[in-house]
Amino acid sequence: MKTYLRINEADDVAIALVDLPKGTAIEVGGRTVTLVEDIAKGHKVALHPIAQGDNVIKYGYPIGHATEPIAEGAWIHSHNIKTNLHDNLEYTYAPKIAPKAYPADERKVMGYERKNGDMGIRNELWIIPTVGCVNGQAEAIAKRIRAEEDCSHLDDVRVYTHPYGCSQLGGDHANTRKALAAMVKHPNAGAVLVLGLGCENNQVAEFKQEIGTWDDQRVRFIIAQEVEDEIEEGVKVCRELVEITRSDKRTPQPLSKLKIGLKCGGSDGFSGITANPLVGLFSDWLIAQGGTTILTEVPEMFGAETILMDRAENKGIFDNTVLLINNFKDYFKSYNQPIYENPSPGNKKGGITTLEEKSLGCVQKGGAGTVVDVLDYTQPVVRRGLNLLQAPGNDLVASSALALSGCQMVLFTTGRGTPFGSFVPTMKISTNTKLYEFKNGWIDFNAGTLVEDEEPEALLARFVDKVLDTASGAKLKHEEIGFKEVAIFKTGVTL
Repeated sequence: MKTYLRINEADDVAIALVDLPKGTAIEVGGRTVTLVEDIAKGHKVALHPIAQGDNVIKYGYPIGHATEPIAEGAWIHSHNIKTNLHDNLEYTYAPKIAPKAYPADERKVMGYERKNGDMGIRNELWIIPTVGCVNGQAEAIAKRIRAEEDCSHLDDVRVYTHPYGCSQLGGDHANTRKALAAMVKHPNAGAVLVLGLGCENNQVAEFKQEIGTWDDQRVRFIIAQEVEDEIEEGVKVCRELVEITRSDKRTPQPLSKLKIGLKCGGSDGFSGITANPLVGLFSDWLIAQGGTTILTEVPEMFGAETILMDRAENKGIFDNTVLLINNFKDYFKSYNQPIYENPSPGNKKGGITTLEEKSLGCVQKGGAGTVVDVLDYTQPVVRRGLNLLQAPGNDLVASSALALSGCQMVLFTTGRGTPFGSFVPTMKISTNTKLYEFKNGWIDFNAGTLVEDEEPEALLARFVDKVLDTASGAKLKHEEIGFKEVAIFKTGVTL
């Protein structure tokens, strides 16, 4: 097994793959470098002396500049390196499009074909409150249904509670309506009960306009203030929905119907070496099959955005990518918040120092694919290929946003571990074997073997099998435990 790695020949640093003690000699580029201090797993060591003010290169790109002279063999981290990033920049379209080719795969996904032709990979009954005031009533209805009805044909009966739907203004109110409307139409829901209160801002009549079209047989509405007993009425409606879904069956569906979200969280020094590159290979593979992937976490594109801009399909997509980046920077500044202080304590402990470093690892989840579209928050994905989506880096908000744009599943890479799940299957992919073994109740797949001498294409083949099995019904760890949530992006004033 390798104990250290230089990612790119241009890099000033090597990454410790295990804890390396002071005095360890490493051979890089035909030279021997002796460590002058202990280097923890996932952290960086200088391969040559770096002068104060000089850029530090990793992944072949600058990840910041040295704030003091750094000796050969020294630890490089937040004590001696600082970001180069600053406010809105001017960008030039310089296309460098070289998508990776994969042969056609004739396999199918066993999914649920919906009336509009979309494919669901789960068949669930959802109760969606229009406002947080009726969360309790919705939970009571679901509890009765689970206790009194045979729901064995369904993958779940679930309420997606939230605190919104009233006392919101402007963009927040619009985000709530759009998010809940997207859930109502999501193909992983075989049937939906929308439960309103009656006096909330998110009035059911206006909410229906946001939804646009729906299947009257499978989407029902109740306004609590307009019926004598909303729980009894809800149970009655849900019993009908349970029966309607009883005949639903999985059937072979083309891989081109898969829409997969790409997300990372709790990153570490291995994220950009193992799990994120693996997901990038999968993205390229799925796109070659005619499928769709969506990359989000806009703040975690800062510092690596030109890589995506250079892969824009045309000048219009490039311009929209520039707006995506600069508008999110303006959002930060409108609240007088720093743009580039992103890596969390967990990220830093795992070896990530600057936002550039995190971003250069993060964007690898998008593989080498051409960027075909840029989506606003909750905007449905319509173009097959790699899409970019406006959403923050927060794990649950971003994962929910991917699902709200139509993803049936989210691939979530992590070096620190997390048990959460969004309202669609959320596959946790560990960056290292130790995490996979220690938190096996959380983690679904281990990408750590990529630095344990497993070849990338062999790992990709195993990973494709895992994704397709999941899409065809195999439960993920968070589904088995029952951790499923939705988080709506909030940016403004609550009355």
